[in-house]
Amino acid sequence: MLATTNPPPGRLDPVSKWLYLTRAGVLPMTLVSAAIAGLLAVYRDADISWGWFALAATGMVLAHMANNLMNDLFDLQVGTDRDDYPRNLYSPHPVLSGVITRRGLAACALVVNVLCLAIMIVLTVARGWPIVGFALGGFLLSAAYTAPPLRLKKHGLGEPTVLVVWGPLMVGGAYYAATGTIPGAVVLASLPYALLCTTVLMGKHIDKIPWDAPDGTHTLPVIMGEAAARRFTQAMFIGFYLSLAALVIARVLPVASLLVLLSFPVLRRTFAYYSQPKPAVSPMPNPVWPLWFAALSFLVTRRAGGLFVIGLVIGAILGW
Repeated sequence: MLATTNPPPGRLDPVSKWLYLTRAGVLPMTLVSAAIAGLLAVYRDADISWGWFALAATGMVLAHMANNLMNDLFDLQVGTDRDDYPRNLYSPHPVLSGVITRRGLAACALVVNVLCLAIMIVLTVARGWPIVGFALGGFLLSAAYTAPPLRLKKHGLGEPTVLVVWGPLMVGGAYYAATGTIPGAVVLASLPYALLCTTVLMGKHIDKIPWDAPDGTHTLPVIMGEAAARRFTQAMFIGFYLSLAALVIARVLPVASLLVLLSFPVLRRTFAYYSQPKPAVSPMPNPVWPLWFAALSFLVTRRAGGLFVIGLVIGAILGW
């Protein structure tokens, strides 16, 4: 379930049900952003409060959970999610599949958001008002991603939202909570991994073009067209490696960050698939079909993100 966000067969125990409702399979992306913030603080020899960092990281994971719950709630409310829409095909929609009621899903989202609010208040008392900016910025962008009236996803703004949230807001916010400072170099260092996270959403929205275009949901791939969107996502992959290398040369990131180059074999295979239109049938076992490009992007993000964290650990310990 953690690999695909699909629930196991049979009756769900409370833990499995919660992991399914919150789509826990994608939460590692947030954990990596938190790890990047903490390791950058060590590498930069900052004065770190690990207690506040841990609380901020917890808040980030809860915020991601709340975002996933709200997306399912709002997309159902506006009629985007339905029986034949990919959200209900690659993993059963929690309400449409009868796992939980709409009111129950709303209650879950409310509880998690209240927990996030409590964490924001505690961190604001400890670190000051900038915490409010990071937390509210993330909440407003996440809610507006699918919620009326803005529905950023519908107007080609969902992809830039991911770049901002998983980069400067998450990494910058956790770094600030840990150290009480937010150097510009840290904001720059947050962008390469955020770019990778954005490739996952680009892939997902390319996969959903046949459904989104007729519905008038103008995601960036719908606006660009499939072929151009595939090339643009390939450019984003290249941008990740080039920007990370540039930050190493500028001594913003440790040299050991270049361990991400070991993810090239996964990138090469993914790049080749992105050079072709989506196949009519998955050429390999794929539990999240009709998602294709999203799954490929996630594989690169998982491998490169893990290597990036290992490189930062080495850099934090050895200083290079």
